Amino acid sequence: MKVFATLFFSLFAAVTGVGIVVPLLPVYAHSLGAGGIYIALIFASFSLTRTVFLPCFGRLSDRMGRKPFIVTGLGIYALVSIAFILFSRNVESLIAIRFVQGIASAMIMPAVQAYVGEIAPKGGEGRTMGRFNLSLFLGLSLGPLIGGALNDRFDMNAAFICMGLAAALGCLLSVWLLPPVRSEAAVRRKTHSLPWGRLLRDGDLAALFIVRMMYALCIGMVWSFLPVLADAEFHFSAARIGLLVTLGVLVSGLTQTPMGYLADRANRKFLVIVGGLIAAAAVYGIELAPDFGSLAAASILFGVGGGIVTSAIMALAVVRGNRAGAMGAVMGLINMGHSIGMLLGALLAGLMMEVLQLRFAFSAGAALLAGSVVVFMIMTRPRTADTDPGLAGSVSAVALVAGKIPTGR
Repeated sequence: MKVFATLFFSLFAAVTGVGIVVPLLPVYAHSLGAGGIYIALIFASFSLTRTVFLPCFGRLSDRMGRKPFIVTGLGIYALVSIAFILFSRNVESLIAIRFVQGIASAMIMPAVQAYVGEIAPKGGEGRTMGRFNLSLFLGLSLGPLIGGALNDRFDMNAAFICMGLAAALGCLLSVWLLPPVRSEAAVRRKTHSLPWGRLLRDGDLAALFIVRMMYALCIGMVWSFLPVLADAEFHFSAARIGLLVTLGVLVSGLTQTPMGYLADRANRKFLVIVGGLIAAAAVYGIELAPDFGSLAAASILFGVGGGIVTSAIMALAVVRGNRAGAMGAVMGLINMGHSIGMLLGALLAGLMMEVLQLRFAFSAGAALLAGSVVVFMIMTRPRTADTDPGLAGSVSAVALVAGKIPTGR
């Protein structure tokens, strides 16, 4: 329990700290003279470095232990906040700082999630990961609110300081409360890292990667361009626009724990399919929405679908990571899919906005997510040789949907 609580708070502190600053960065960059392209580069530098380094650090943590990467990543986050205050005098320096911040994020996420996955009891993977994911969504929800209040009451430096203090506290707690590296399961196994080729040829893992990427693509669209749609077509106030985005994040966070419990009792593949289709329907609903109430309902539905699909994917990833003895590498790949999806979602929506209409971006996102669910069903269809109770050996969702068998895990 002590380890879980330490990891929970460390990730919550890191995500909250970043959430405090990130929504304010476009305004801050604009005050330094940045145009649209440079503002995009500030965010792209973070996403690109995070995407590149996630699988590398995840795999390294399988050999060297989780604690060094968690502590180092949180320490870099704290230093980044100082760099924002001392060196962010022009747009180029902001891009460089965000580049380093992306590397720190790549150190923390796969190591923390792999650590939690390894301490999760067998058969309780969904419950454990669902409870832990709450730290991520709470941080994403509270961070922007705190950042806005700090900026209004003081200035941008206050937000940077708060981010640094949160990361420093998480770092110190990890140093003091996490067990020594030598006691970690990953280090005690003393196994060699699995070749990337073997992991990438795993059809079930590839299917999880694809669904996670397309779900994140829809998140990228919603977070980046739902505010634009709400402002341009409906002329909502800033408070209403903020509420639309926050609703989905909050609902997804609140459903993580119950959906995690459900993932331990129901067929996890079936939950991925149901959650993915609900999220896809919600994104399509944004295109059709005629008023604020409809947009709010779509945002809430997207949160519900996201809570279902995320809990099930993470539970399946934990089972796969334990089975392969490469939890860090598996979590690195899953998080890489998320980062790629977020980046592609914003780019696709921006392209659709320029070429056609912004509303069409949401139907395109919905189609891609629904298509990934179909791909998932095909790639994880029943195989006689595979008896993994957590993934391929559980009752197939495809068979459930087709009505071929009455019950499942």
